[in-house]
Formats: sequence, C-alpha cells, structure tokens
Amino acid sequence: MDGLTGKVVIITGASEGIGRALAIAMARVGCQLVLSARNETRLASLALEIANYGPTPFVFAADVSSASQCEALIQATIAHYGRLDILVNNAGMTMWSRFDELNQLSVLEDIMRVNYLGPAYLTHAALPYLKSSQGQVVVVASVAGLTGVPTRSGYAASKHAVIGFFDSLRIELADDNVAVTVICPDFVVSQIHKRALDGEGKPLGKSPMQEAKIITAEQCANMMLPVIATRGRQLITSLRGRLGRWLKLIAPGLIDKIARKAIASGH
Repeated sequence: MDGLTGKVVIITGASEGIGRALAIAMARVGCQLVLSARNETRLASLALEIANYGPTPFVFAADVSSASQCEALIQATIAHYGRLDILVNNAGMTMWSRFDELNQLSVLEDIMRVNYLGPAYLTHAALPYLKSSQGQVVVVASVAGLTGVPTRSGYAASKHAVIGFFDSLRIELADDNVAVTVICPDFVVSQIHKRALDGEGKPLGKSPMQEAKIITAEQCANMMLPVIATRGRQLITSLRGRLGRWLKLIAPGLIDKIARKAIASGH
C-alpha cells in the first residue's frame, strides 16, 4: 500500500498472533520493521521468514511493562533506522476467571501493567520522534474495551483504559499531525487465550475459544492494514462489536446478554 511503503514501524507482541500476522502483512507492502516481544528466539525466526520477501527486520527483545525497556526499544530503533513513522502497541495479556473466584489479585496489576501502562510508556518514549515524522500511533485494544465482558473483568478494564487514554491523546496530538488509530478486534485465534490467567494467576494452557468459529490473526491483520495506511481513527472488526456500541446506549441489558452468550459459547 502506498501509504505504508518505506515506513519505519515498531510492532510489539510481534512473536505470535496478531502481531506476527501484521508484521508479515506490513513487510509485504515494504515497511521497514522493528519486531519486539519478550521471546527473542521466536522474533529471530519471524525475521528470517520475513527476509525472504521483504526488508530484513530489526529485532529487539523487550518487556513493555518496563518503562526503561520501552525507552531502550525506541532508542535502538532510532539508532538503527534514524527515524520512526508508526508505533504499533500490540503486546497484551488476558485473564479468564470470575472476579469472585480470583484468588490472586496481582493478576489485575499484571494485566494493567502490560495492556495499559506498557503502551503509555512506549508511546511517551516515541512521541518526540513521531512528532518529527508526523507519524502515527496504533493501539490494539479490544471490543472488551467498549463494554463489560464476564470472566474478563481485569482485561476489559485495561482495554477501557487504553481506549480512553488514546482517544485523549489523539486530541492532544492533533496540532502535531500525529495520527492515533485504535483497533478493537473481537475474538481472534491467538496464543493469548492459552496463556490467559486463571483465578490462581496460572496460564490456562489451552484455549477456551471455539477457534474454528472466530477469525484468524491473518484475517485481523488484513482488516487492520488499510485502516493503518489511511491513518484511520478506529476499527471494530466484528458486526456485533459495531452494533454493540449502539445497543449499549439504547438496550444495555441486551448487550450484557450478548456478552454473556459470547463467553459461554466461546465465539
């Protein structure tokens, strides 16, 4: 896509799921990528794959819950490429437990640190360079950031925080011509579900989703690409997500039932 060719792009959480699929999609349109996640081995494997059909990515392992590591990621990007055009805040984690069955309250802190504070830390470090390039911040939020979702209260709270933060930031950055794009996927096939934390703060180990009935990470990335290329404001990937925004205003009880059914059915 013309709007993306040659752009220097950081993607966090790039080792798997949406981040990995988006990295491949952006490489194919000629982006110069910085791949970041905690698992350097998976990042290196992805970089080798991408090098077969696009510019060789720069790999930098980092934990977004650390402000110092976020700063280091930005500085390494500038040292390598000399600029930054697009920051994709994609790294995230989730939970799968009723709140009254949550025995490890540290789960809430961990989720908020990764899903909300991480993007805030990284964006703060990147802003001087994004202002210079009149670039773009992209954040992968969730439809759970638009309404309540049972068994995922801490996750939904973190995504509500993310949407509120970046909607506010969009207004602040308007005069700097820095675009802010919020992506709200519905359920997507991803390793994040297998690593969702249960009431004891331990990974589930298997996905509770009916993966055959939800979209793939590649489908999600393909939906994201044109919205990023046109510096769009927001993408909600599902019809029920788009309808849900209005139902919450006119029939809030109905949207509660839809959310309950979605979790119970796993899709």
